[in-house]
Amino acid sequence: MAVAIARETPLQDDVRAMVAALNAHLVPLSPREFQFQLAVEEMAGPDMVLFVARDRAGEAVGMGALKVHDDGFGEVKRMFTCPAMRGTGIGRAIIGAIEAAARERGLDVLRLETGGTPGFEGTWAVYERCGFARCSVFAGYPDTKYNVFYEKKLT
Repeated sequence: MAVAIARETPLQDDVRAMVAALNAHLVPLSPREFQFQLAVEEMAGPDMVLFVARDRAGEAVGMGALKVHDDGFGEVKRMFTCPAMRGTGIGRAIIGAIEAAARERGLDVLRLETGGTPGFEGTWAVYERCGFARCSVFAGYPDTKYNVFYEKKLT
């Protein structure tokens, strides 16, 4: 299915709905204190760029964000593809848009934190297919069995 990916504000009802769906999906997978969910308002900050995938009808079907850290790396945040659209390449396309935005900003590396428990296997597979490799903890995240970390060099 063809989708268009564009930079958008997270302060839209359909993006809020995707964030709520993502949070609902994540909550049962690991203890809440090891989940680092950004609220929509945080996603609208100056250090964030949100990409939204829309189908031909204009419906939001996926999202992902780039957070630029002061110490010169980018972090992939709030990746989500609507369940009916998983396996169609939307996640890879959003990662591609995030990588392009990181390169535009002169960032050398992308990192991300995701869950480390059963239920995240599909997530890990997407990141690994996009060239990310597991790495050590970063940015003050806790080093627990509930979290795994990835990075990808952009240079």
